[in-house]
Amino acid sequence: MHLTSVLISGGTIITMDEHRRVIKDGAVLVQDDRIAHVGKATEVTKTPNVELEIDAEGMLILPGLIDTHVHLAQALIRGCADDTSLVDWLQRFVWPLQGNFDGEDGRVSAELCMLEMIKSGTTTFLESLLHSRYGFDGIAESLEKSGMRGVLSKTVMGLPGYGSEESIMHPGMIEDPETCLREVEDHFKRWNGAANGRIRVWYGARSLGGCTPELYKRIAHGAARLGTGVTMHLSEVQEDVRYAQKQFSKMPAEFMDQVGLVGRNVVFAHGVWLTESEWQILAKKGASVAHCPSSNMKLASGIASVPEMLRTGVNISLGCDGGPSNNCYDLIREMKTASLLQKARLLDPLVMDAPTVLEIATINGATALGLQKEIGTVEIGKKADLILVRARKPHLIPDINAVSNLVYSAHGEDVDTVIIDGKMVMEDRVVKTLDESRILREADERSTKLLERSGVEIGHKWPVV
Repeated sequence: MHLTSVLISGGTIITMDEHRRVIKDGAVLVQDDRIAHVGKATEVTKTPNVELEIDAEGMLILPGLIDTHVHLAQALIRGCADDTSLVDWLQRFVWPLQGNFDGEDGRVSAELCMLEMIKSGTTTFLESLLHSRYGFDGIAESLEKSGMRGVLSKTVMGLPGYGSEESIMHPGMIEDPETCLREVEDHFKRWNGAANGRIRVWYGARSLGGCTPELYKRIAHGAARLGTGVTMHLSEVQEDVRYAQKQFSKMPAEFMDQVGLVGRNVVFAHGVWLTESEWQILAKKGASVAHCPSSNMKLASGIASVPEMLRTGVNISLGCDGGPSNNCYDLIREMKTASLLQKARLLDPLVMDAPTVLEIATINGATALGLQKEIGTVEIGKKADLILVRARKPHLIPDINAVSNLVYSAHGEDVDTVIIDGKMVMEDRVVKTLDESRILREADERSTKLLERSGVEIGHKWPVV
């Protein structure tokens, strides 16, 4: 629904602005795709051309959440790769399944993922690795239709391995490096800046063992020439560190710096095993780390040193990762996990408090994507990417501390309304841009056929009759 003027009033605004103001009985005026006014409801004058008034009494109003590490094509294989280590997870389950994808599988998986993200308050995401067989154009078209803001990263690879595990990638996942580089440029020309700027195209570099040093350098040069970004997995597991030391006599981030892939336009996913000297490199160069706590716990990869990296000056954002590694794309739930995990790791109840975690999920995410001047806060002149969360629920009462309740008590199903780029994307939990019933039906049908086609068997500990 396209509206030129919307007035949202009566709710509690968590602005995330420079002063981190929380405005009770607040109001936000949206004009076209921008925020025109923010303040107390009594201060915002209703203009004659307001087309829609939203009564937000009993709701929280905040910037849309930003997920900086997403695998759109893994929503379709949720529940297909549980309780195993990362390399085994890739070799036995994820790669054989995704290596049998076709373009329709990619489209439906992306739609399922975006539907879940919208319904849990995520308005912007960074897709990490889109292989050609997933159908980049079809996914981009679905993104345009969804109304979301998204960065689509086209996979660039040169070697079919992971770390020192050579030639373990499923044949259906292997791509030629020259074709990869050419496709990035083709997709960039067609899609970067499309949908009123909602769609961007980045390079998705494969992790160590998946690219040669020369290919990493070409990715860095290409990104600089196009003025775009790069994302890749880095130091997710200890094998990444062992591989970098064996092959290059350097730590992973030191090597990436050597090939020119550390900078403000780079988002590294995970960063679990980065060292203090590597944090300093990332902080100095302005690179970001997308923290994925649930995925790291489920795959037993380790626990990233997030509070320490923040203190060093590294920009930390938040990511849900994928359907078989996290098993959901609910960034609200991920915020609580991110907080409690660090408190338990450090035996320190003061670290990763609720305000810090909300920063990671909003303004830090915007910074990671180079969009901090456009999104991530509720401020005049920013893009109107807003979510309304119902706060009059038993698990969110009493209403003493809005930020605490949001991070520690809320979940995705509390999100009532989603506005992106000034357009109503979800209202009263009904997504207006995507056909939910069709997507759920097609996802079930296609996942069943995918399992049959791939030959991957999913074991069940309990009898299914």
